[in-house]
Amino acid sequence: MQIGPYHIDPPVILAPMAGVTDKPFRRLARRLGAGLAVSEMTIADPRLWGTRKSQRRMDFSDEPGPVSVQIAGYDPRMLAEAARHNVGLGAQIIDINMGCPAKKVCNVASGSALLRDEALVGRILEAVVAAVPVPVTLKIRTGYARSARNAVAVARIAESAGIAALAVHGRTREDHFAGQAEHDTLREVRAAVGMPLIANGDVDTPQAARAVLEQTGAAAVMIGRAAQGRPWIFREIAHFLATGTTLPAPSPAEARDIVLEHLLALHEFYGEHMGVRIARKHLGWYSRAHPGGERFRAAVNRATGAAEQLRMARDHFAGLAGGQPRAA
Repeated sequence: MQIGPYHIDPPVILAPMAGVTDKPFRRLARRLGAGLAVSEMTIADPRLWGTRKSQRRMDFSDEPGPVSVQIAGYDPRMLAEAARHNVGLGAQIIDINMGCPAKKVCNVASGSALLRDEALVGRILEAVVAAVPVPVTLKIRTGYARSARNAVAVARIAESAGIAALAVHGRTREDHFAGQAEHDTLREVRAAVGMPLIANGDVDTPQAARAVLEQTGAAAVMIGRAAQGRPWIFREIAHFLATGTTLPAPSPAEARDIVLEHLLALHEFYGEHMGVRIARKHLGWYSRAHPGGERFRAAVNRATGAAEQLRMARDHFAGLAGGQPRAA
């Protein structure tokens, strides 16, 4: 898959997820096979750029390229300035968020709420594309409501504005994440425009990835919630797309090492206090299907120090590797 001058290989992309796709997770996903990892959304309002949270979200140092940064907002000039600012910090691709269904985003006329105003969509896209010398991509849903699916119309606007690639989640804003993603609309988008299409929504196995690519004609798949607690899904999908064969799941010992690598990266990036707190949700995802997982989560969520959290995680996952989960 091509985005401007960048060849994305394998065509398996980590979706932007607020509170999840921080730098430690993006680096891990790339190491485990993602061809591209999009940042969690950064706010376009420059009044918030000085906060510690925003500064962490706009830290792209030491990441494998191309670095794709998502921006969110509703004002064309503000979004254009945010794009310039992030390119100055190292972004090589700018992604515009018109897909987030969260109320706190939609209530300020951002994210998927923008799909209700196609004229504003056009002004935003034109302003951002004109503002930066790097490729600009767009992420949308199939529409704001089931009764008003307008992804094809928005895709045509995007192509006219010079958008380099379009990611479409196969649900409307009204659906949030309920039900099954529908991919018929994505196939219609593919037929309507020539720019690369990225298919998102319910791609949770290698077989599902291939089926969605065949059904929609998309150039790549985008993985979101299926990567939570399972970052090796990227190499599993990439291997299946390339060979048609199933890659073995990581051994319990390798999974343990990946978990510990992730925890150490979180502690280093955020500092001990914040790192321990943020790691809890990841440990919940990593252990959700394990024997003794509920007991482990209840115990590890009480850990307040990095050393204690690492020890408990090491013991739990080492127990799985030895065939007998240990009490936390």
